[in-house]
Amino acid sequence: MFVVVNRFKVRPEKEDDFCRRWLDREVLLKTVPGFLMIQFMKGSTYPDHVAYASQTVWTSREAFEAWRGSDVFQTAHRNAGKGEALTIGRREFSAYEVLRTVEGLEQAA
Repeated sequence: MFVVVNRFKVRPEKEDDFCRRWLDREVLLKTVPGFLMIQFMKGSTYPDHVAYASQTVWTSREAFEAWRGSDVFQTAHRNAGKGEALTIGRREFSAYEVLRTVEGLEQAA
């Protein structure tokens, strides 16, 4: 498995716009081979920003890289960076190979 995390520092006055951008759009990833899931998360609030993150889980690094080179990726990101800035600085990108997964007795809802 391969996990990709993007972290964002969202301007407090732009938080509603940022959330709408993530929550109201169609999720094209559902159709991509090797895609397992995406999570959009809200973190802590700081004096100058609110922390947000997205996490995608893939079957492999190769599946993720294939998506990055696909038409679906181009369509999903065609307006990235256009319009009013909702964040402070650029997103922070991290990618990880999963070495071990331990599942609990409870399952997520």
